[in-house]
Amino acid sequence: MTKWFMRTRKLEWEDAPDVKRDIVKIVDALDLNHIRASRVFTYRTQGGRARAYARTWMMPKIFQHALGIGPAYVIEVLTRYYDRLSEDEKSKVLIHELLHIPKNFSGTLLSHRGRSRHIGRDANALFKEYKSKVSNR
Repeated sequence: MTKWFMRTRKLEWEDAPDVKRDIVKIVDALDLNHIRASRVFTYRTQGGRARAYARTWMMPKIFQHALGIGPAYVIEVLTRYYDRLSEDEKSKVLIHELLHIPKNFSGTLLSHRGRSRHIGRDANALFKEYKSKVSNR
């Protein structure tokens, strides 16, 4: 009989104030007024198996109600991939993650595609707008 061993890695996380600053800068520059940056929390993780640069986590309504809190989001950047990116690439990733947050800031997430939405395409367009606004300041 073959024994299968699951390799476990210790998932470690820490606050990411640099990512938070970048998010505030992006939200302000792009006038994403529906995003309450004070309710977007940022963490840097390492040790996980995900192959993404970043992920957005939601706070479901049932938990909001049970805990007596408002909607909130966590944007997690994965050190293994995210920290190696250029500043422009990091901005693109964060814009992409912010596009998962719906206009009503309800605590739910938007999928990558919708009727009139394609997050990848929209993120690229917003990044161009962001670069032009930031370079003009």
